[in-house]
Amino acid sequence: MTTDFTSLNLRDEIMHAITELGYSTPTPIQAALIPLMLSGADVIGQAQTGTGKTAAFALPILHNFQPQKHVQALVLAPTRELALQVADSMNEYGKHLNVRVLAVYGGQPYGPQISRLNRGVNIVVGTPGRLLDLIERNALNIKHLRTLVLDEADEMLNMGFMEDVEKILAETPAERQTALFSATLPPRIRSLASRFMRDPQPVTIKRDPTNALAIEQRYYLVHEADKTNALTRLFEIEPIKSALIFARTRAETAALANELVVRGIPAEAIHGDLDQNARERVLGRFRANQLKVLVATDVAARGLDIDDISHVFNFHLPDDAEVYIHRIGRTGRAGKAGVAITLLSPKEKRRLREVEALTKQTVTKMELPTVADIHRHREGKVVENLKVWLGRGRYKRELEMVQELIQAGYDPLNIAAAAIKIARADEKQRPIAEIGEVKSDHRSEKQYKPKNAGRETFGRRELPIKSPTNRKRGGSSHEEGMVRLKINKGKSSGIRPNDIVGTIAFHANIPGYTIGKIRIEDTFTFVDIPADLVEQVMTHNGNYRIGKEKISLAKAK
Repeated sequence: MTTDFTSLNLRDEIMHAITELGYSTPTPIQAALIPLMLSGADVIGQAQTGTGKTAAFALPILHNFQPQKHVQALVLAPTRELALQVADSMNEYGKHLNVRVLAVYGGQPYGPQISRLNRGVNIVVGTPGRLLDLIERNALNIKHLRTLVLDEADEMLNMGFMEDVEKILAETPAERQTALFSATLPPRIRSLASRFMRDPQPVTIKRDPTNALAIEQRYYLVHEADKTNALTRLFEIEPIKSALIFARTRAETAALANELVVRGIPAEAIHGDLDQNARERVLGRFRANQLKVLVATDVAARGLDIDDISHVFNFHLPDDAEVYIHRIGRTGRAGKAGVAITLLSPKEKRRLREVEALTKQTVTKMELPTVADIHRHREGKVVENLKVWLGRGRYKRELEMVQELIQAGYDPLNIAAAAIKIARADEKQRPIAEIGEVKSDHRSEKQYKPKNAGRETFGRRELPIKSPTNRKRGGSSHEEGMVRLKINKGKSSGIRPNDIVGTIAFHANIPGYTIGKIRIEDTFTFVDIPADLVEQVMTHNGNYRIGKEKISLAKAK
């Protein structure tokens, strides 16, 4: 087997670049695939993300690069993030070759991309939909293409891109070299390979499941309806620096992120409906520690370059145990400790056994923090904070205030207790969510109803749902300092509280937890906004959207 990059006989400019990047020994997929691609063979690489497959196809493409204007290599990727990541890698490896690389993807204007193509590009990396659009507009000429790469083909299949992929393949020269990478090889991927590839050479690199051993893995058995409540309890206790929560669908990521914001946990969703600029703003806030939690689907998380994640949460276990390993590999990087937590409903137990069989490790069952545990934890944090300030001694004016109170006849112990009471006032805004017990002879999920059934969450409070006939009507807010706005959509449009919090918080750029009571009627909705934020919220009127429907706000009468 190849022991270092020098034995691969890559051109000097590439060796210079990878040496500067600190590369010395190729990964298994690089050692197996680079010689095959350099020989001109078609290849099928079956490998997971994180095995070094980008360099495995990028280095041979760059080795064969010629300083000509036309497009010599085309890389198809399922997501914008992966396309940008591959393009960045290509630029890094080819920086001494004067190679011109362009990433193209949806959500960006066509003009700048077409302008770059007109000036001459050597390697194009893009998502199938945008690539096909550019080909059909005669803006992207791939008639001189020498190498085509299909990266994460199974994800392109899962995302419904396969028809576009086949149309692109039909436009490429018959003599091209094709490299296909896929974690799995379902029948349609095999069919595509047999139709569009010439005697492809297989290279299979299995992920080492023992990598999971370095990560603390545990699960909490909880009813499906209680999972969000369980999550908020864990956020009270766990030393979470930054967390990535995996959910199943785009809708679920948005709903869960909104619900966490409502409960005072800074969170945002990463999903396919966000345009690239919005996505980059979210990731920027996360990296700058302005945001503690990202909620994502498996597809949306692919290609995200995020390090230093302390906790990964599985809101649901994935259907494929391999995906579980990929998820938890997001934490515990660079020798740091990592924690992977699964919220497991009774009906998911079988899938947990599959995970344990693959990793050859038992995932530890733990009990959720009790109400008493959380109260003790909160009190402990207050005491620790007091000790820090007592150690610093920077409270001169506060000490003068205490002395004034003592002179007025107040007992020092009572003054201290009252001060702590004030310091803990925000805890009332964070009620501890109730959790139903999961018994060993558990009832089915259909039979179980959470203890807070019949209640609806509004802002940071939990209020009983009242029948429409008993609700107080009108435009005045029930809370001091709040202004009531009226939205032109209601129950008949399928509006939910989370939708309203999400769209207002995102477009007006205000914290979701500041939004007050929400009351949804048949054809309209009332929402309370802090008086000092009303102007900011109204400035963005016209941008608010729930699903595909625009909504408008006006001051309630």
